[in-house]
Amino acid sequence: MNTVTIDDVPVERNPMQVHDIRKPVSRTLGTEHFAANYFELEPGDSFSGSLHRHHDQEEVFYIEQGQTTFEVGLDREEVDVSGGELIRFEPGEFQEGYNSGDERVIGWAFGAPGATHDWDAIESRAHCPECDTETTQSVALADGRFELTCTECGNVQG
Repeated sequence: MNTVTIDDVPVERNPMQVHDIRKPVSRTLGTEHFAANYFELEPGDSFSGSLHRHHDQEEVFYIEQGQTTFEVGLDREEVDVSGGELIRFEPGEFQEGYNSGDERVIGWAFGAPGATHDWDAIESRAHCPECDTETTQSVALADGRFELTCTECGNVQG
C-alpha cells in the first residue's frame, strides 16, 4: 500500500507546454496497471494540446472544479463537462479537452490498462505541411519533445 498527497507529487509539464500543472500521481504511487494524473488548467489551457487517441488505453476524465470542453471524433463534436462530472473515451477514440471557462479547472485523467503510454499506440491530428491539410500523425517522444509523422505521406515534424 502507498499513500501520497497531491502537494507531494511533483509537477511534470507537457512537452508542448499546454498547461502549467500536471502531476503524475500514478508514478508517485508506483502503479503498474492504472494511470492517474492530476491537472490544474488556467483558462484556455489543454489537457494534451491536440486531438489525439490512444489505441492502448481507455481514459476517464473527472472534472472536480471548473468548465471544460472536449472535442470528440474527427468531426470535433464539442461536449461540455463541468465540476462533478466525468467523461469516458474508448481506446482509439479521438479526443482533446481544454478549459473553456473563465476560472481554473481542477481535473483528473485516469487510464487503464497501464500506468504509462505506449508511444507507438498514440496518434494525433495535426496540420501536415506536405499534404497541406490536417492528417493523422504517429507520435514519438524524442529528447523531451514530440515528433509527429504524417501517416499519409511520411513527413516528419518535431
